[in-house]
Amino acid sequence: ASHTRFSWHPGAMATPSDRRPLAELVEELLTTDGPLPIVAASDPVLRQGIEHYDGHLDAALFSRFVEALRITMHTAPGVGLAAPQVGVPLRIAVIEDPAPVPEEVRLARGRVPQPFRVLVNPSYEAVGTERAAFFEGCLSVPGWQAVVARPTAVRLTCEDELGRPVDEVFTGWPARIVQHETDHLDGLLYLDRAELRSLSSNEAMAERWAQPTPERAAASLGFELP
Repeated sequence: ASHTRFSWHPGAMATPSDRRPLAELVEELLTTDGPLPIVAASDPVLRQGIEHYDGHLDAALFSRFVEALRITMHTAPGVGLAAPQVGVPLRIAVIEDPAPVPEEVRLARGRVPQPFRVLVNPSYEAVGTERAAFFEGCLSVPGWQAVVARPTAVRLTCEDELGRPVDEVFTGWPARIVQHETDHLDGLLYLDRAELRSLSSNEAMAERWAQPTPERAAASLGFELP
């Protein structure tokens, strides 16, 4: 997905009156300590195309909101979280993956540790034509997983939490995380891209399909892999 991007800097004050409610919404969310409530599929905020962040929050509020996203992601736990998942229609996401997985999983999925990162106004485009399919889940669709085929490498463009430009290629599992979280900001859930014949409860995943790749699931459930 490609989007027109705006430059911004932390602390840039939003002047249009229609932006004020977003700051008020974030302030209200942050009145309680601890993780924020995660909205579930069917909430309209998850289906909106989210407008670009352009200084809607002042510097202090922006920092507090990013920290709340980080805490919520860790508590869930997850490896990424987008602002709409806590009910805030801003084009902001956070990612982090300690990747505590066995070596065979690391090799099969290209899952390597990722430090905590803030993605502001992210967009991505595929690098090359190679695709890989793996089971994927979402904090807004609790209890379920499904196989999603995605590009194995993507070019991410965004800004970081200090407003500095980012232009970076991600591969393997980190590329999947980037795509998943950026999709949230375009009103897409992973189920929109999933092979629905693969849809499995977490319990079924643990009992039947907990292999490094979904090849056995594909053979048993009758769907094709790229």
